[in-house]
Amino acid sequence: MINHKRKLPSPACGRGAAGEGKLQLARARKLRTNSTEAEQRLWYFLRAHRFMGLKFKRQKSIGRYIVDFVCLQPKLIIELDGGQHANQIRYDQQRDTWLRSQDFRILRFWNNQVLTQTQAVLDLIRHEILALSPSPSPASGRGALSFQAEE
Repeated sequence: MINHKRKLPSPACGRGAAGEGKLQLARARKLRTNSTEAEQRLWYFLRAHRFMGLKFKRQKSIGRYIVDFVCLQPKLIIELDGGQHANQIRYDQQRDTWLRSQDFRILRFWNNQVLTQTQAVLDLIRHEILALSPSPSPASGRGALSFQAEE
């Protein structure tokens, strides 16, 4: 006997029967379309495996949250904060606590830092990735920066 009942996804994954997943995907698309100048600048360096040969995604859903940038291989999240984050400190703390419980490391930068100190931001990201990753093989070429920020 074949069971034709469709299994519903777990509500914890953000795609429950109420359609929250579709709303979240639409919100993530809107955030990608309306990215800030700082997000655009950082994305230039992170996209298309340009940064250390790693794949980054932007405005990616993780659980019920949407993160600015994520590299799933070392489980690193990068968040860019503008002035609105001064008014939502408690929300950001709860969000970060949940993301950390999923074994993600979170780096936060102010938009102004990305725009005025791009190379320093990229160096901090690189340092964190190297700290999270097992030692790369010299033959793989990983671990060497393949870009220079234009400032």
